[in-house]
Amino acid sequence: MALLEVEDLSIGYQTDQGILHAVEGVSFTVDRGRSLGLVGESGCGKTTLGMAILRLLPQNGMVLKGRILFEGRNLLELDAEAMRRIRWKEIAIIFQAAMNALNPVHRVADQVAEVILTHEPETPREVVRVRVEALFDQVGIPRSRMWDYPHHYSGGMKQRAIIAMALALNPKFMIADEPTTALDVIVQDQILKEAKRIQEAFDIGMIYISHDIAVVAEVCHDIGVLYGGHLVEYGDRESVLDTPLHPYTRMLLASFLTVKGKAAKVSQAPGDSPDLVHPEPGCRFYERCRYAKAACRLEPLRYVAASPTHRVLCNRCA
Repeated sequence: MALLEVEDLSIGYQTDQGILHAVEGVSFTVDRGRSLGLVGESGCGKTTLGMAILRLLPQNGMVLKGRILFEGRNLLELDAEAMRRIRWKEIAIIFQAAMNALNPVHRVADQVAEVILTHEPETPREVVRVRVEALFDQVGIPRSRMWDYPHHYSGGMKQRAIIAMALALNPKFMIADEPTTALDVIVQDQILKEAKRIQEAFDIGMIYISHDIAVVAEVCHDIGVLYGGHLVEYGDRESVLDTPLHPYTRMLLASFLTVKGKAAKVSQAPGDSPDLVHPEPGCRFYERCRYAKAACRLEPLRYVAASPTHRVLCNRCA
């Protein structure tokens, strides 16, 4: 049994124009000790998936169908108290913007300690302090900086503090939502290596959310490519990177520059993102795909298995 199983999950948001179908028919698994990178452009459903797993969708968000199984338990069927006990204790999250995730009026060490005391209120204060010191050691923040306020930290240190907070209760699973946003490339590389080291050292299952397929390729065992709420390609890292099948995946891989010789030619997709309030029944990449035929817009999509560990949502590949 996989640590996390997402089965045929569809998520919508109620809007004035109707239900916006942000995620539709998505399925994947993550085993303990493995990491899945969810990659795609803004608005494709990456963060929505992460928030749905933790049952943190905004008030107008709703799961329309599907199941989210964590160690065999359907998280969507748990009551509010049972779900509260799972957050941070079993499933933790590294939020996208560390600058906004830390409370500016409380010392950083106190905020990490609060996570422990909220779930384990019987823990003696001195024991909590020792655990917080160990967490700061793990993420590379000097103990002399533990009692600083967030505004005393650089962007990279704030992100490390959020990682320490996520690790405070030894979770089995972690969701990292764009953890290197707004960081310079050197600090970004440090954070990526730190996240990968911790994930492997503690045998944590992980979902890594990013718009950058190069970042995902560096830290993840498996890759899921999202477009318009559909999981258009899914497989182990080597299969997706070496033999990309979906036109959107190929476009993503052609969109980052290399430093070998002359600059690479950056691929751009024509057209606009799909209408998710009134989506077409067929492929949502239709308007931007150079290989599209008229039938692609209307025919129901089906997954094609390229291998036991690699599948693509594209009728052209059938």
